[in-house]
Amino acid sequence: MKPPTIRRVVTGHDAQGRARVVDDRDVEPITSELMPGCAFFRLWGRDERPAFPDDGAPRPAEAWYPPRNGSRFMINTVPPGEPAPAPGVDTAAALEELERRMPGALAANEPGTPGMHTTDSIDYVLVVSGEATLELDDGEQTVLRAGDVLVQNGTRHAWHNRGTEPCTIVGVAIGADRIREA
Repeated sequence: MKPPTIRRVVTGHDAQGRARVVDDRDVEPITSELMPGCAFFRLWGRDERPAFPDDGAPRPAEAWYPPRNGSRFMINTVPPGEPAPAPGVDTAAALEELERRMPGALAANEPGTPGMHTTDSIDYVLVVSGEATLELDDGEQTVLRAGDVLVQNGTRHAWHNRGTEPCTIVGVAIGADRIREA
């Protein structure tokens, strides 16, 4: 079954500075044979801090995760359990397609620890439906259910759906500085 689209409405300012709807369209999900049942919607992003007035046109937002002063807005749906590819999937081709559509997302994941990653961002997350288990680097786990929110402060973490229904989360990631000790 194909996941539904999400309608995205964007406002901006016209030449006289008046507010206008400048875009109104459906956004298709990013899906992959490697993760059946998952749907990732990249709804908006930019690689620089906004300044207004703004015409509402999309700005550069190359990588999946935002750089310093950048931001990303996304909705993700994950089925229960650990998504596994069907036998016979061309893994190399599927990985190449995911990198093209979600640049840098897979590279952020740590080898040998499925889904564990760290990003230089503060993420505001709302669980819309289902439940998600947040796992931190020491194995601590917290279950978040529909209506729960998480403020994710650049920590090492992974997401799991150990529930019985698909989980949908809305997230806003804002690029941050990470202080690296010498």
